[in-house]
Amino acid sequence: MSELSDPSLRNKVAAVRAWLGERVIGQPQLIERLLITLLSGGHLLVEGAPGLAKTRAIKELARTVDGTFQRIQFTPDLLPSDITGSEIFHAETGTFDFQQGPVFHNLVLADEINRAPAKVQSALLEAMAEQQVTYGRRTFPLPDLFMVMATQNPIEQEGTYPLPEAQLDRFLLHVEISYPDAAAERKILALVRSEARLHEGWRENVLAPGARLRQADVLAARRDILGLHMAAPIEEYIVQLVLATRTPTHYGRELVEWIEYGASPRGSIALDQCARAAAWLAGRDFVTPEDVQGVAHDALRHRVLRSFAAEAAGVSANHILDTLLQRVPAP
Repeated sequence: MSELSDPSLRNKVAAVRAWLGERVIGQPQLIERLLITLLSGGHLLVEGAPGLAKTRAIKELARTVDGTFQRIQFTPDLLPSDITGSEIFHAETGTFDFQQGPVFHNLVLADEINRAPAKVQSALLEAMAEQQVTYGRRTFPLPDLFMVMATQNPIEQEGTYPLPEAQLDRFLLHVEISYPDAAAERKILALVRSEARLHEGWRENVLAPGARLRQADVLAARRDILGLHMAAPIEEYIVQLVLATRTPTHYGRELVEWIEYGASPRGSIALDQCARAAAWLAGRDFVTPEDVQGVAHDALRHRVLRSFAAEAAGVSANHILDTLLQRVPAP
């Protein structure tokens, strides 16, 4: 390991990861992506049907991090000021005072974000991109440790609004989750029964996190991750993957027909940051092509805009990325 690696810090994160695995059953990919996002300083969009532990996952993560947590339930009648805050008039002094909204916390859950119209969704844009909120002529900084996890119901469901491309691009990762298998389902039933008994006072301290991360730990891990070695061919591989989403002429005519717009430079940044975080979580101080490939779908899925021909033919973004990963040569 390099001199930048801190084994005790990795052990803390590993303990948090193990504890989350016991509390969020059947969603190991979601747990890993949560930690990658936290350690990369980005934001996470999770899509899946109701009841798949999306909300539970971020709430359990919040219990392991020394910081504040706030949930925002998005509804069609929500206003932007319900997220960012608003000014309150004090009659006794004749002055206005800005009352901070729920976005001013370390971990923010934007639950069912696509249940609210675009003007409300866009209230998060500045906060996510610049880590600040502007109200009138005043700008208010957000905490150094700031992460948004938004949950999204499949857009085929009734009462949903698709997220604008500009907002999608602000999310570091877009994770799709599905139903657990039979074994996980049985563990879920056992966990729910255990929690019910705990609530009735049968057992104590079962739900206490096995480890907690201070904000300084998270920030130190981020610095540690930036020190991981990435060879020049791996970096070039990242660049070529993103360029292939924009000008795929060298990788097959069908890709040209399927892709309307490719990933922005945020796609390259996301691949770099997430591949480093994945390598760090795996206990390595260097990045491999497999680290890049492992995060490619979640880092690029929401950044590759399919053409009308692809949508009409039922070609998914996942299939497009599968094809690109097969055809862009890895180092």
